[in-house]
Amino acid sequence: IRPLASSRLLPTTPQPQDLAAHLAEFGPRPIVGTTLLDELERSGLAGRGGASFPVARKWRAVAAFASRTAEPVVVADGVETEPASVKDRTLLALRPHLVLDGIQFAAEAVGATRAVLYLSRANEALMRALAAAQRERPGGEVYVEITGAPTRYVAGEETAVVNRLNGRTARPSVVPPRPFEAGVDRRPTLVNNVETLAHVALVARRGAAWFRQVGTASSPGTALVTVCGGVRTPGLREIAFGQTLGDTVEAAGGPASEPGAVLLGGYFGTWLDARGAWPLVLDHESLRAVGASLGAGVIAVLPRSACGVAETDRIIGFLARESAGQCGPCSAGLPAVSELLHSVALGRA
Repeated sequence: IRPLASSRLLPTTPQPQDLAAHLAEFGPRPIVGTTLLDELERSGLAGRGGASFPVARKWRAVAAFASRTAEPVVVADGVETEPASVKDRTLLALRPHLVLDGIQFAAEAVGATRAVLYLSRANEALMRALAAAQRERPGGEVYVEITGAPTRYVAGEETAVVNRLNGRTARPSVVPPRPFEAGVDRRPTLVNNVETLAHVALVARRGAAWFRQVGTASSPGTALVTVCGGVRTPGLREIAFGQTLGDTVEAAGGPASEPGAVLLGGYFGTWLDARGAWPLVLDHESLRAVGASLGAGVIAVLPRSACGVAETDRIIGFLARESAGQCGPCSAGLPAVSELLHSVALGRA
């Protein structure tokens, strides 16, 4: 396990980084072209949107379909409708130029001339960064459009993103075709979470070997996680893969009281008994072994004094209300489960 000495994605002070400060720290964006695909493959970077899919494999698929069909589209997914997560909105507020660099690297690598930043909420720092990037950077960069997204829970799923950009309701659709085959305007479409693109911007500048200096051999690099609930100093942390859940909670000031359980991954995640969870290693393999994942990058600590049934009732109720409602299990089954669990939580069943 290679530990994290200092944050990679987050600035040392929690203030928005303007273009001058960004260039002073990272330098101008180098032209790397398709060689970036090889570097991403060597880096082992996986997506940070929840599915942890290998980035290089996804990008190569888009480039391959584009070479046979039509010019591709790049979409940066900044929709953060997971109620317990703040990672993407914080990254966009503090390091907007790092994300914008990632979008440009992606467009260059797959040959796209259209790029979209898909957001449910914009902030002043991001809008200033976009204006500065399009005014002060050299020519040849792809113009980045902003498209607003609804705050529905399902609006950030990649087929829902494509539907929204195609003028339809932001709901998931049946696949195939997947977005990399036929997405926005039926063109091959690369959809990546904004944190993923920020990591890409670092790999493009500093290389795969640098990226692998922290984390583990099979889960290299870092990830942004929101530590919340029953901890003394809740908030956003950047962790190196391979550190334990206990170390991560302790970095957030430790439990505010005796912990009973931990919700890992967010509302679509997994409850773990706190007694056995503290030594759990935060990497893809270890989490899969216990039926969990980092998902949206959420670590929510539930105090032993709280009611796990009531908390689960609240989460299931939210998911039932936010469901796309396009199939039987979602439109009928999930509300029924929610109603029954609510009765249990109230002591009626």
